[in-house]
Amino acid sequence: MENNLNPEATQLLLPAGQNQSDETVNLSQPQIEQQKALAGVIARIRQSLDLETIFKTTAIEVRSLLKADRVGVFRFYPELDWEGEFVSEDVDPQWRSAIAEKVYDYCFGEKFALHYQQGKVQAVTDIHNANLSDCHVDILAKFQVRANLIVPLLKEKELWGLLCIHQCSNPRNWLESEINFTKQIAEHLTVAIQQAEYLKQAQYQAEQQKALTAVIARIRESFDLETIFKITVSEVRKMLKTDRVAVFRFTSKMDKKGQFVYEDVDKNWMPIVTKQVDENDFIENIFPLYFQEQVKAISDIYLGSIDESYVKILQSFQVRANIVAPLLKCNEPWGLLCIHQCNAPRRWESYEIEFVSQIAEQLGVAIKQTEYLEQIQVQSAQLAKVTAQEEEAKRQKVLAITIDKIRQSLDIETIFHTASEEVRQLLQADRVAIYQFNPDWSGTFVAESIASGWTPLVNIQSPIADTNLQETQGGRYKDNQTFAVDDIYEIGHADCHVALLEQFEAKAYAIAPILQGEKLWGLLAAYQNSEPRHWQQYEVDLLAQISTQLGIGLQQAEYVKQQAEYVQQVQTQAAQLTKATERQRALATTVEKIRQSLDIDVIFQTTTQEVRQLLEVERVAIYRFYADWSGEFVADSIVTGWVPIVTNQSEIPDGLLQATQGGKYPRNETFVPILQGEKLWGLLVAYQNSQPRYWQDEEINLLAQVSVQLGVALQQAELLTKTRQQAAELTETLQELKQSQARLIQGEKMAGLGQLVAGVAHEINNPVNFIFGNLVHMKDYTEALLNLIDLYHKHYPDPALEIQIEEDDIDLNFLTEDLPKTLASMNMGADRIRGIVSSLRNFSRIDEAQMKPVDIHEGIDSTLLILQHRFKEMSDHPSIQVIKEYHCLSLVECYAAQLNQVFMNILSNGIDVLQEMCKLHNLPGKIPTIHIRTNVILDRVVIRISDNGPGIPEDVLARIFDPFFTTKAIGKGTGLGLSISYQIVVEKHKGQLQCISDRDRGTEFLIEIPIKQSSDFRF
Repeated sequence: MENNLNPEATQLLLPAGQNQSDETVNLSQPQIEQQKALAGVIARIRQSLDLETIFKTTAIEVRSLLKADRVGVFRFYPELDWEGEFVSEDVDPQWRSAIAEKVYDYCFGEKFALHYQQGKVQAVTDIHNANLSDCHVDILAKFQVRANLIVPLLKEKELWGLLCIHQCSNPRNWLESEINFTKQIAEHLTVAIQQAEYLKQAQYQAEQQKALTAVIARIRESFDLETIFKITVSEVRKMLKTDRVAVFRFTSKMDKKGQFVYEDVDKNWMPIVTKQVDENDFIENIFPLYFQEQVKAISDIYLGSIDESYVKILQSFQVRANIVAPLLKCNEPWGLLCIHQCNAPRRWESYEIEFVSQIAEQLGVAIKQTEYLEQIQVQSAQLAKVTAQEEEAKRQKVLAITIDKIRQSLDIETIFHTASEEVRQLLQADRVAIYQFNPDWSGTFVAESIASGWTPLVNIQSPIADTNLQETQGGRYKDNQTFAVDDIYEIGHADCHVALLEQFEAKAYAIAPILQGEKLWGLLAAYQNSEPRHWQQYEVDLLAQISTQLGIGLQQAEYVKQQAEYVQQVQTQAAQLTKATERQRALATTVEKIRQSLDIDVIFQTTTQEVRQLLEVERVAIYRFYADWSGEFVADSIVTGWVPIVTNQSEIPDGLLQATQGGKYPRNETFVPILQGEKLWGLLVAYQNSQPRYWQDEEINLLAQVSVQLGVALQQAELLTKTRQQAAELTETLQELKQSQARLIQGEKMAGLGQLVAGVAHEINNPVNFIFGNLVHMKDYTEALLNLIDLYHKHYPDPALEIQIEEDDIDLNFLTEDLPKTLASMNMGADRIRGIVSSLRNFSRIDEAQMKPVDIHEGIDSTLLILQHRFKEMSDHPSIQVIKEYHCLSLVECYAAQLNQVFMNILSNGIDVLQEMCKLHNLPGKIPTIHIRTNVILDRVVIRISDNGPGIPEDVLARIFDPFFTTKAIGKGTGLGLSISYQIVVEKHKGQLQCISDRDRGTEFLIEIPIKQSSDFRF
């Protein structure tokens, strides 16, 4: 993936390890939730050491938390010029998967890899507006990316890969919190990658060593070279999980030719055994390398400075990557051990290359041993043809058995004891001893076999200083020459040399050098003590052959010793890694337990207990500083038998800490500071009381990590306290706001209702006044007309026929009688309308918004008049009876319209309850009744409004004055009526509003207000 690093192209490029401590202090609630989510992801990461599981879990969790379209883990292969692939992802189903898509950007290695290696982060809001190179845009478009966030994954300061967050549907502006969250996830992924690879490497190396030992053992089981090679190629291919393992043999060094003679190959690839290779360029390239005993590993034949002819030959074998190790016979090239990866490039690990090198070395030993055995077998066959050589054949047979016995053990002492005993029996000598050189070319006898009657030389003789051997550093023996002396007194040895041999009780001797590789290790000596002896050539040769086997045995024993030490080292490292992993898991568990609580006392108790168990110490305590740098222990965890220091302490002054303000503290125990932000809050202390203890760095680091979490917990606790305080203040403010809002709503509602009522009353009043004013004249006109008709009948008793008919049609007698009654009824109706209008105006009192003395009874009656239609009998309920018991009241100083509103709310609720009661319960004989009583108690007027309904439950009674609380169905009540009424009575009139309810006798509202308000009362 590429970024050209132009200011326009990279919208965010920051160090991945930026300090977040300043931000932690002011965490918002979403950030706290994000931290919790981060802890959850980290915990999921640490639950497994399998990288595939870790990557999959991380991709799923991160994509879910960031709501991205794709989250993937991309791995680089630096040896392949920064080519790479996605190894894990979680992607929305509507977008194409990026798994197994190789990505190669020719700009990446040159321009961008270094910046990712420095831990920088790339955040791109829109790839089409970021001035990215065309090749980079093409790669991103291939994966349908529109915006991306890339965080490097560094393994030991090397760029291992990238954590990629892709937004495919649209551009996206990456938030700082999202970037920081992704960087923290990447840091923990890096730790997980490192731990997993360490564990994988340790396990693989242990398996490799086990396999190597097994291969060596299998090689040693046979003297047949074909069997050895077949076993080797099969075991090595299985161990390295590669496509082909083959043995190439040089058939002619002079002609520079060769062919593959053994192989084990996967069925998907062609066999190459017997395929002749005689290209001069190939041999010319190979011979110089392996004369120097070099192992060559190629990750990709198409990368690097590989000769073109060599590449063509490897292509003919379908090879993409390989390891080639020389097979040497007596320091001469015999052939090659070839490891082929055919399906793809491969990065060869150092331990894999070392493994191949060791196998090649063992094969070289096997070739050499096989050749020796073949020589012995040839000699035995020749001796078998000649009668004179029958004894020699017998000896060669015994020699082979002796060599086989030597080869059956890897214990050097057993080898020496077997060799000296078998050689003495073969040669019928008085003594056979093994002599080892010291670094100064003096030496000692380390093993021997002696006949009875002679003095032992092992563990008795002090280091032997042979001046000739010291001066010549091994003399002829370093050149692998043997030496035989029939008589020490006849050979011409110096007197000092003869004296030394006399100490060995020797009269004759034969010596063969023991070479460990190319180095002279010691001597194999046969001594004849009883008399001089003529040594036969075959006896000297036998001694030389045995010494050669001893040299091989020494090499093998040394190699096995090194391997055992290496295996022990690997096991130790694995154990340390396992212990560190377990400790990290335990630390993660401790951190999780700390984060599960926001109670600081619980956090302290949990921390001290978990840390004490982790470190296996006798006490862990938390010490807190005061403002003057004195302090006290606030928590401790101890093993049984030690006295707690938290409950049995007074304030602890510490002169040193006070003088330095916490800057220094004693080192006889292990202390780490606890920082609350930038401020030193206290100390986390681990004590070993019973005995001294050497504190390991990882233990101190663990304490430090826990102290960091404690500091975060302290900040979170402080933040929680502030948050709760702010929440309480906001709740109180919200309650006040709701009440103010309710008052405003109800005030506006009642003001609007008052205006409406006043307007209706005004509009009705005008026509009613017109009617009422004209009714007087109508009455006079009617009486005049009726008098005129009477006079007419009096003076004209017999009217014309047509007049008589009309009188009968209009029923003149009834009309004369009923017309005055109709006018009286109209007068009564107009008068009643005027009364209703007056009541409406009295209820609204739109012109009386200020407090003034009013008649309370008039307000109650006005309200009853407005509600009169609700008291009448309906189909689903009977009429509601209203009983009024008014006492003589003086005028009451109040807000009349608002007090009428209180009467309206209480009476309306009472009517609702009674009507509901009648609908739900058919109660014959029970008349729904509302009772209104007024009286005066001292300087206060009391109004009681009660009903004989079912009463109010206790749980509802406690909340009836709460704003927005209602038991009515949706759309039938707002829950503001009684709340507003309570405010009007209590707050505006300094009165009391109580509700008394009995399930048997109904509900009563008691309103009590002063007759006169105090002069200093203000609203």
